[in-house]
Amino acid sequence: MRRLDVLVCSGTACVSSGSTEVKESLAQALADSDLRSEVRILETGCMGPCELGPVMMIYPEGTFYVKVSPDDVQEIVEEHFLKGRPVRRLLWEGVAPALKEVPFFARQHKLVLANCGIINPERIEEYIARGGYEALARAVSEMSPEQVISEVSASGLRGRGGAGFPAGKKWELMRNANGSPKYIVCNADEGDPGAFMDRAVLEGDPHAVIEGMAVAAYAVGAQRGFVYVRAEYPLAISRLEEAVGQARRMGLLGDSILETDFSFDIELRMGAGAFVCGEETALIASIEGKRGEPRPRPPFPTESGLWGCPTMINNVETLACVRHVVVGGADKFASVGTETSKGTKVFALAGQIRNTGLVEVPMGISLRELVMEVGGGVPEGRNLKAVQIGGPSGGCLPEKLLDVPVDYESLGEHGAIMGSGGVIVLDDTACMVNVAKFFLEFTADESCGKCVPCRVGTSTMLDILSRIVAGQGTEADVPRLKELAESIKMGSLCGLGQTAPNPVLSTLRYFPEEYEAHIADRACPAGVCPDLVHYLVLVDQCRACDRCRQVCPTGAAQGAPGTPPYHIEDELCIRCGACVEACPFDAIIVKPGRKG
Repeated sequence: MRRLDVLVCSGTACVSSGSTEVKESLAQALADSDLRSEVRILETGCMGPCELGPVMMIYPEGTFYVKVSPDDVQEIVEEHFLKGRPVRRLLWEGVAPALKEVPFFARQHKLVLANCGIINPERIEEYIARGGYEALARAVSEMSPEQVISEVSASGLRGRGGAGFPAGKKWELMRNANGSPKYIVCNADEGDPGAFMDRAVLEGDPHAVIEGMAVAAYAVGAQRGFVYVRAEYPLAISRLEEAVGQARRMGLLGDSILETDFSFDIELRMGAGAFVCGEETALIASIEGKRGEPRPRPPFPTESGLWGCPTMINNVETLACVRHVVVGGADKFASVGTETSKGTKVFALAGQIRNTGLVEVPMGISLRELVMEVGGGVPEGRNLKAVQIGGPSGGCLPEKLLDVPVDYESLGEHGAIMGSGGVIVLDDTACMVNVAKFFLEFTADESCGKCVPCRVGTSTMLDILSRIVAGQGTEADVPRLKELAESIKMGSLCGLGQTAPNPVLSTLRYFPEEYEAHIADRACPAGVCPDLVHYLVLVDQCRACDRCRQVCPTGAAQGAPGTPPYHIEDELCIRCGACVEACPFDAIIVKPGRKG
């Protein structure tokens, strides 16, 4: 008789940390202890706290283990499964409260991620057991296409890909569009640095996306769908392919779905890693086999998209919300969030924060609650400096704006965007000029080059920022950056160029003193920019242990073992930081400004 289920995370983060080896060790240990009939192992999607992987959950009591290694498995079997005593050293922070009492989970409201970490994503039966495909069945048997669209409109669901366009409005435009055939496209081309929301949904609950596409297709009159997914997501692709095959075999895709006259099928298309292909018209060109470049709009894709036919594009998270709207009703969905931003939003927390990982919170939560409570704040001994939200096209908001609500309008008012949901937390060791340069390097490199404002403008801005961090900036650079940014925003063809200046504009707005220090003082206050710092040995703390000289790649750290103090030859120093990391006495510090 089975008494325990062991849910082992098999999302990409946990797999890369060794969860497959943990699962195999667990299976062997259960066999050795003759527990295979009592304890069942289940593979699931991402559970959320990615940095703590591999993680596992024991049901029915809900014990949550973190950082499990194959060497821990035998102890878990002997102590927990046989003796009923949880292994405390593997629990979250050494305690065993219910997950709802752990701040990381307590503030979350899971809709899109409701099944992730709970079901086996490769078994359609488990999805159905949790209400899966009920929305599709209800739509095709009880509702007209117009009623489905009306429900989506009333829910206030907005596109989760970044722009926040009302989903119901887009569906209505598609329904009324002339032309045939009509296509549905799921945009799973997640290219933001540090973003993994779509990947986690596709890996952990692929049927939710398939069901959302099918309901959308019924509502707008589409017969064929495509999932455009990054080729760099092999696990997501594998599970999507398996899920599509399962849905076909059960009559949930293909001809005469659920014995009705509605027919719809899905194909996968792999992207080649071009960030610009996340833009709708560039994505369409890529599916057609052309170079992924945006085109002017109008006409919009709902009028003329794939092969000149009406095409509706929604992202992964938007489609995963659809079943909750149809089954739970528009009012229930709209009861979460704010007046203009309904429902929940999935975020990927990364950077200098205790709890990195995947979270889903109600729209309208403050940045403070998201970062300090759900994310656990910055590591001890550091202070929060900024939150970069919205991906490479987002804005950097300072600590004083932590009480800003996370919704489309509020973030926009302060120079940031919701984006697809990437959140990077920066502590006081970050140089905001260098941060702006980092994100602009990404967007300039990913520009398709089709339009001059983006192609030339981002490169010119990057050249200016590169000079500033190298200590060659001038007073004319700041107004020049602002002028270029506004021109790029107004003149670029697509969203990549239109939002590319956001990191620069937001850092100029909230951290002008750092630009001034780099330009006027030729110093990097954070000690990050190599050309604007120097290394200093503290005479009273140096013990002449010789560790710095041993690791220095250029011979800049000089001295004789046992004869303090050592010193750093500035002309030889390349500011690699190896000596600072190696010194066991904290005797080497980074000083802003050039030596002398």
